[in-house]
Amino acid sequence: MARLNLILLAAVLVSALAAVSTSHRARKLFMEFEREQQRMRALEVEWGQLQLEQSTWATHARVEQIARDRLGMHAPRPAQIVTAEP
Repeated sequence: MARLNLILLAAVLVSALAAVSTSHRARKLFMEFEREQQRMRALEVEWGQLQLEQSTWATHARVEQIARDRLGMHAPRPAQIVTAEP
C-alpha cells in the first residue's frame, strides 16, 4: 500500500509540475501575442501615415511644379498639339 501511495504521489507531483509548466508557457505565449498585436497596430498607424505622405507627394500640383522647376517642362502651346483621328 505504501508503494502505491508513493507511485500516486509521484504521479500527482509530475502532473502538478506539468500543469504549472503548461500554465507558464501559456502566459509567455499570450504576452508574446499581445506584444505582436501592439506591433501590428503600430505598423498599421505607420502605414496610414505613409499613405497620407504618398498622396501628399503625388498631388497633381506638386508634380506639375517639379516638372516645371527641376525638369524645365511646360504645357504645349495649342499649335504644338496634334490630334490623331481614325
